[in-house]
Amino acid sequence: MYAPLFLVIIYSFNSLNTFSWGGFSWKWYKKLIDNHLLLDSALVSCKVAALSATLSVLLGTLCASQWTSVKGKHKRLGLVATLPLVIPEMVLGLSLLLLWVWLMKCFSWLHRGFLSLVVAHTLVGTAYVTALVRTRLARIDPFLSEAALDLGAKPYKVFLWIKMPLALPTIIAGWLLAFILSFDDVVLASFATGPGTSTLPLVIFSSLRLGYNPEINALGSCIICFASLLTGGIWYIIYRKSPVNET
Repeated sequence: MYAPLFLVIIYSFNSLNTFSWGGFSWKWYKKLIDNHLLLDSALVSCKVAALSATLSVLLGTLCASQWTSVKGKHKRLGLVATLPLVIPEMVLGLSLLLLWVWLMKCFSWLHRGFLSLVVAHTLVGTAYVTALVRTRLARIDPFLSEAALDLGAKPYKVFLWIKMPLALPTIIAGWLLAFILSFDDVVLASFATGPGTSTLPLVIFSSLRLGYNPEINALGSCIICFASLLTGGIWYIIYRKSPVNET
């Protein structure tokens, strides 16, 4: 499963622009620095993913809270929020395209681009965050909230000071999941993007039609190394704070 990832890293150091090995070289990394199209599209993907993941966490957490609330009057909101999980992305992308075209006719200042990408990715990210956070909130002991309410705490304080700290690891995981889903999305981005706004997956997909480009291997290697270092650092922190290691 991980062999293709290692091949990407190995061939990023290949001096030839083919699949034949021609020797070790750093030239594709040097050319990557001058490739503003790839770097700008990667920056756009990071911005869209970060913003859409943040909005997904805010909306998804609220929907999950209403879904698991015993006295919640809007439990169907959670069901509606998770509906994109069972709808094909092709159908979602087409529906969002039609909606955005209609909005552009109503508001002349509105255009397809960064904002439409954020809205499309937030729609899908909210569904995943809602489903993920809801499972964590459903496992929290309801007597904790009832005891806080009996002691005079307001419902919003119960949510902020009791439920949120207990669900914080799951919320962070939901943010990371929404970020990854947005960063590597192709289908929704192809429908929601506009002129002058291209994400990294779309640029890579378009460039591969013209032929093999080793600069993509160099960029992919950088992304793999960054993700590996980040994951390794998180696991190291968890290991240092585990009760077994402390004893």
